[in-house]
Amino acid sequence: MKHIRLGMTVLAFMSFAVPASAGQFGNVNTRNCTWCHGASAQGYTPAPRLAGQRPQYLANQLHNFIDRRRDNPFSKLYMWHAAANIDSQDVRYLATYFSRLHPKAADDGDMSLVAAGRRIFQDGVPASNIVACIACHGPRAQGAREIPRLGGLAFTYLRRRLAQWHDGYDKHARHPMTDVAGRLSPKQIAALASYLSYLKE
Repeated sequence: MKHIRLGMTVLAFMSFAVPASAGQFGNVNTRNCTWCHGASAQGYTPAPRLAGQRPQYLANQLHNFIDRRRDNPFSKLYMWHAAANIDSQDVRYLATYFSRLHPKAADDGDMSLVAAGRRIFQDGVPASNIVACIACHGPRAQGAREIPRLGGLAFTYLRRRLAQWHDGYDKHARHPMTDVAGRLSPKQIAALASYLSYLKE
């Protein structure tokens, strides 16, 4: 029964992934995204929050979906199909649109792990040759250019995404996170995801 419901959800989602002309952005492409990412782009599990995300990062990820370089399971199941008919003009519009929405912190991590996550974010893990996340993502994990905002994203999304990098997904995206996350333990991943979920700019 679970497989039937999941299949119906995927088919429903795919049915909305249609091409759009420049005049249809507001009522087709943007609306399609809200089915999973929410009307204010704060995200419905397991979809990530897009509000306030860096436009260059959003554009790069859309191209990764279109070119099927982002190959983790949920990307294959949902975003490969959703992005299949998006052209370059659509990519620029969507990246700009979502980057201008106001982000809100998920505030859903494990509070008992926040202190450990803060240490990893600010200091790295020297014993494991893990660089501090703050070096690339900024003091409030706000990101810059192609480096994504991590602050305020949902705990479940962050934990899953770090675990995917750890497991070797998305190597073709030429991103350093595979190496960084590959050195983190599951407990360190949970701690980092917990801390980041509470961060606000």
